[in-house]
Amino acid sequence: MSRLESPLRIGDVRVPNRLYRSPLLECAGNGPEAVDRLVAELEPAAASGAGLVCQGATIVRGEGGCAAPGMTRVHDPDFVSRLSRLTDAIHRHGGRIAVQLEHGGLRSMETWHAGYREDHPDLRQLAVSEPPRLLRAMAATGFLDYDAHVLSTEEVYELAADFGRSAKWCADAGYDVIHLAGANMGLVHQFLSPFYNRRDDEFRDGVRFLEVVHDEIRSRAGDVPVMTKVPAEMAAPPVVRRRLSADDVAGICARLADYGYDALVPVNGSVFWDASIVKGNYPDRAWRDDRFEAGYAEAFGGRLRARLVALGNWLESKAYDFEPAWNADLCRRVRRTVDVPVLCEGGIRGRAEMDRLLGDACDAVGLGRPFYAEPRLPARLLDGDPKTRVVCRNCNNCAVPQATGADGVCRTPDVLRRAGELRRAGAYDREDAEADGS
Repeated sequence: MSRLESPLRIGDVRVPNRLYRSPLLECAGNGPEAVDRLVAELEPAAASGAGLVCQGATIVRGEGGCAAPGMTRVHDPDFVSRLSRLTDAIHRHGGRIAVQLEHGGLRSMETWHAGYREDHPDLRQLAVSEPPRLLRAMAATGFLDYDAHVLSTEEVYELAADFGRSAKWCADAGYDVIHLAGANMGLVHQFLSPFYNRRDDEFRDGVRFLEVVHDEIRSRAGDVPVMTKVPAEMAAPPVVRRRLSADDVAGICARLADYGYDALVPVNGSVFWDASIVKGNYPDRAWRDDRFEAGYAEAFGGRLRARLVALGNWLESKAYDFEPAWNADLCRRVRRTVDVPVLCEGGIRGRAEMDRLLGDACDAVGLGRPFYAEPRLPARLLDGDPKTRVVCRNCNNCAVPQATGADGVCRTPDVLRRAGELRRAGAYDREDAEADGS
């Protein structure tokens, strides 16, 4: 048995192998068909062999906090109880499922989505501190709008309790792992980041917020394993002097492991919501697609502004070109300092690459965007052929339309053509694993 096929323990949960589907935006919302959409989106990964399937960022409150259209909320126990159909579907294939809990804070739609702001004029962002001056200056362009409510100490504790309540309901619904969205400029990231966090209470130390969230989850949901992303801000431009370094991340991870976190996902990024999150090519096809033109105009405040955002995306793509396994060095550094599993994702695209990373940089490997083109991708990666690589070309045509509420799917013809050839050749056929219930 190779290392990729060997089991892994996250807390008391046995994950049958070390390949996982990392969190993506499923665009399922909370409507009558939300659970069906989540099952359709996530079950193929488990059916084709992924040991762990991570449901993308879900919001712990019923109002505000969504970083993109179509995010699912887990603030309502009646709705969350219906998600047991999803967890049962994953478990039938022998897989395990994590739910990623999130609040967008200053990155929420009430900041950047013009149409959403117009429809919700009284909705304010939650903020760790007053928005940094650099962001307030950027808001003068009209692309962003800040009317932030800075959380009091008491309100921070109540927000942590919301994470705990949502975690309990999810655990009761059969989720195996609670995964905190600690990166990509969400509110947890904002607590950790010296760029955002200028508080003068106990939460000036942003790790304290993760400690309180951990305690809330433990008190309400028992021993369900808890893991989190931890962000380095290495991609931030030089003008941003207050940022999280790799040394900072290693120290934060050591503290979290000592405090009781069961696994960690170190990632590189910026202090801005920019192309450093995904890297890769400029998604020219997505920006030119007439089907999304009206949606872009609604999101960004008009067609001219949408074209300017596209231009900014093009410039960012030059700065943040695709890098294979771009988080590997950071993960390796963290793995040397902690005694809990370290999960690595971001730019991992082939079986040989996975075999090199496992046992060195990390204990499990995850992929995200390649699943948009190959929902049953694990069947190919787990066949043992070191030459196996994903068909994804990192063009990002899948991601940009999600700003309009569109589904995350591959839209690149030659990629889809290759995936179709593989499907017809039986490359995704796989006999399901037996669920062992452990």
